[in-house]
Parts: sequence; C-alpha cells; structure tokens
Amino acid sequence: MSALTITFAILFYLATACLVGFTARKIWIYAKTPAPLKIPITPAPTTRRGVAFRMLKELTIFESLFKSNKWTWLFGWLFHFGLLLVLLRHLRYFTDPVWAWVVFIQPFGKYATFMLLAGLAGLWGRRLLVDRVRYISAPSDHLMLLLLIAIGATGALMTFVKHTDIVALKSFFIGLMTFSWSAMPNDLILIVHLSLVILLMLIFPFSKLLHAPGIFFSPTLNQVDNPRERRHVAADWTTKIESSMKSTRAS
Repeated sequence: MSALTITFAILFYLATACLVGFTARKIWIYAKTPAPLKIPITPAPTTRRGVAFRMLKELTIFESLFKSNKWTWLFGWLFHFGLLLVLLRHLRYFTDPVWAWVVFIQPFGKYATFMLLAGLAGLWGRRLLVDRVRYISAPSDHLMLLLLIAIGATGALMTFVKHTDIVALKSFFIGLMTFSWSAMPNDLILIVHLSLVILLMLIFPFSKLLHAPGIFFSPTLNQVDNPRERRHVAADWTTKIESSMKSTRAS
C-alpha cells in the first residue's frame, strides 16, 4: 500500500476524531451554560411550538437575516443551500449501493458548486468592500472564506475540468469506514482538495463555523417569550449567587 494512502487514511481518522470529539464537547458546554435572563428577540413566540417553528424558519430561510440585510441574506442562503446539496451529493462516496434519493440529486448537487462559490464570493466581497464589516473582520474570517472557496474550486475542477478516478476514490472511503483500506487515487487536484477538507475538519470545532450547532442553543432564539406568565430561573446561577452570599456573610 502506498505512503499516500496510509498518510491520508491516518489523517482522516485523526480529523474525524477531532471534529466529532471537540464539537461534541462544545455542544455539551453550550447545553450546560445557563441563561440567566429571559432575552428572546422580539416579537417572539409565546409557546414551545412557536419557538420550534421560528427555529425552523431560521434554519431554512434565515428569516432574521432576511429582515436585517437582503444582500447578506442572498449570499448566505446561496452558500448554505449550495453546500447542503454538495454535501448530500457526496454521500455517493460513502454508500454502497447508493440510495435512490442521492442518485436523484446528483445533477443538482453537481451544479450547486457554482451556487456555493457565488455565495462565498459575495460574503467575502462584503467583508472587503463594506467599511463597517471590514473594520470588525479578523484575519481568520478572511482565511476561513478563502479555505471554503479553495475547497469548492478544487471540487469544481475535478467535476468539470480534470476528472479523477471516482471508483477508486469511493473504494478508498468505503475502506476507511470498514477498516479495509484501498488505494487512494494519486491525483494532484484530489490531494489538494482532500488536504483542505482535512484542514477544515481540524479547525471547525475551534472556529466561528460552530454557529452551525450553536444556533440551537442561542437564548435569543430558543426562549419562549413568557416572562409575565412564568418566572425564569437559571438554577446554576441561583446556586452560585446563594453560595457567594453565604460566603460573604460568613466572612
């Protein structure tokens, strides 16, 4: 077995462990962090069902972003929806036989790459051209967008310009899942593409991309607007305050 196959197999195992482990840790921290105040963005729903519907709209049509800025909403929605189709299309590399619905979306996912790149270009242009956004943009923001663009561009090159051995590539990933390694195609664009994907997997748990799971734990979105009907008590904060008061009195 080639050194290339062994190297990328080990890197994918490490990157997957990092992605799953540290992301799960962050989600656990989010879940355990108390919300000391009732702070939903108004007008907010007054029932749990309303909160679920509001969250669904945020996840699918980015409702609050649409109300805030139409251009940012457009580029953000193009990127996220294009990314969703591209990721679903990639399921063909991890399933055998390929599921029927994955076969159905193949042509849509193929051209969704351009939607993804257009959205990223717009979001990057916003950080470069809008003064107030450029002022608060850190170098990591630009590098993250550049990384995503590079991943999308190399993927598009393999799809429309220089094709790689899809059968061998699928065998490689199926082999990783079953711990029965197969040779990875020795293709320069593929190597660059997979290297960038591994880099993204490694830095995801430590980047602003954690807004993906973090949105579910945002108190401004997941709280019911019922401060008059029901008293909001953050148990962890109450315990800490009481302990602090007791220690103060004792001293």
